Amino acid sequence: MLNKNSLPAGILAALIFPAFAFIVAYLLKNNSYIVNKPALPYFIAIALNLVLIRFFSKKAADKTIRGIMLATFVFMLLIFIFKIHPIR
Repeated sequence: MLNKNSLPAGILAALIFPAFAFIVAYLLKNNSYIVNKPALPYFIAIALNLVLIRFFSKKAADKTIRGIMLATFVFMLLIFIFKIHPIR
């Protein structure tokens, strides 16, 4: 997967860190620090996706970078809508 230069490969690569953040947030939901900052694991996942973009930019994989950016921005919008400003 890391050798392919395609949009779906970038989307799949970008979903790894948010899925891991979701699992960590679910397991630590009773922790007082996470309860006070419910979006913190997801923002860390977004930062790790930016590191992933940097890694693929050194390989000159433009289509993969587009996939990572697309998935990261969609993920950021979903976190903003559902975690920071919940629908009432």
